[in-house]
Amino acid sequence: MFYYILLALLVFLLDQGSKWMVVHFMNYGDTIPLWPGVFHITSHRNAGAAFGILQNQRGLFLLITVVVVVGIVAVLWRLKGKNPLLSVALSLVLGGALGNFLDRLVAGEVVDFLDFRLIHYPIFNLADSSIVIGVGLILFDSLFSGGRRKNEKEEEPVN
Repeated sequence: MFYYILLALLVFLLDQGSKWMVVHFMNYGDTIPLWPGVFHITSHRNAGAAFGILQNQRGLFLLITVVVVVGIVAVLWRLKGKNPLLSVALSLVLGGALGNFLDRLVAGEVVDFLDFRLIHYPIFNLADSSIVIGVGLILFDSLFSGGRRKNEKEEEPVN
């Protein structure tokens, strides 16, 4: 479990470091075109959830995050590394959730800056990316490993 907590910590630190750079080196609304018209770094804030929904529901988001974090740590503890893919996925979600949690706790809003303009996608951050990748891996694990785990349980001798 130690390595998975380290992965979550790495995600958290990368997220917070990138947000710190945006806050300290850019003004709100500034944009840096890395690939003009396709990908920009844009200083933005979001007091809501994904896609800006549920604006100004800070208490709700903090409460939900605490429940999610406790649940993830409990599952990681129970897994004890027996399912590496699921453990990595949960670690990614944990690190991302903690990154956005700290933003909401301290500033009441999340710092966003990854701005893909080609597909008109909302501006997001590394924590959001980590959460989405982690949830995707959880779904993948559920779809493609669930049957194998079921068969393993059936093969266990009954006492």
